[in-house]
Amino acid sequence: MLNILAQFRLDGAPVSCERYGSGHINETYLAVTDAPHSYILQKINRRIFTDVPALMRNIQAVTAHLARKVSDPRHVLTLVPTLDGGAYCRDDQGEYWRVYEFVTGGVCLNRAENPDEFYQSALAFGRFQTLLADFPADTLSETIAHFHDTPARYRALHAAAEKNTAGRLGEVEAELAFACQREAEAAQMVNLLQSGTLPLRVTHNDTKLNNVILDEKDHTALCVIDLDTVMPGLVANDFGDSIRFGASTAAEDEKELSKVSLSLSLYETYADGFLSVCGANLTPLETETLPLGAKLMTLENGVRFLTDYLQGDTYYAISRPKHNLDRARAQFKLVADMEKKWAEMNAIIRRKAKA
Repeated sequence: MLNILAQFRLDGAPVSCERYGSGHINETYLAVTDAPHSYILQKINRRIFTDVPALMRNIQAVTAHLARKVSDPRHVLTLVPTLDGGAYCRDDQGEYWRVYEFVTGGVCLNRAENPDEFYQSALAFGRFQTLLADFPADTLSETIAHFHDTPARYRALHAAAEKNTAGRLGEVEAELAFACQREAEAAQMVNLLQSGTLPLRVTHNDTKLNNVILDEKDHTALCVIDLDTVMPGLVANDFGDSIRFGASTAAEDEKELSKVSLSLSLYETYADGFLSVCGANLTPLETETLPLGAKLMTLENGVRFLTDYLQGDTYYAISRPKHNLDRARAQFKLVADMEKKWAEMNAIIRRKAKA
């Protein structure tokens, strides 16, 4: 790793470089120099991100915009330039590498230990949205094409069912029927965007709690990380993915479906934080569609898990047989519970929007 680090403008000479964090996409290392100074070194997964230069242009533009609006450098990721002023370098194998300043005094959590930590993630993503409200979203590249194009996800599901590559179609009749019953509804957000009814925004597209750095002392939000999927999108999708992951009463891959439901308390906590920061910048329809974003992001992920199961588990890493099927079932159970609580979900958003 030292030959890679030598290509960046570091403060001091590297003395250690060790694997860091629990990410599954990029390889991440913590590098420490004799200054002393700490950095995050990452090898970008070019098999998932097929246009790394475009991805890095996105990150450069967004982080520069954010840096102009914050006073504390810990509130935005800071790219370290290469010796020739670039944002990344390539090694002899063609792999792409980048370096960030290490955010000192911060911690990332995989799961909220209390409602306030979930609230802090809402503040972080709401602030992210507000600070980028005047950024021209259409100038960003799509780092993963059709990422939240739910109708496209359904087309992939139908293709997987038709091919039945892994011979599993007979196992998933109930799950496939559940998804198909909601297919017409799944196009609502995309249709609103294509008609120009909803505005295109800069969105993060992976708004889990562990993509927020919290202050290690008081667990207040510092900054949003993992910007590889920052691209043009819909506010409701970012809101919805946070709810899907953080307001569920069970893990994403819970096998005991009786444990899976939507916590209206956590849903309200997140809505409170998110809208308190960015609500004034949203159009009335954007605010109104936040519950729909929660439902469709959950449905979309269930469809993606089911598709991967039918294809033989080729995309998501699994740790047990039928892991992707368990994930799909948990997501669909959460969708069903949202439908039961639909009136309450909408009422909470209306109430918080007026606060």
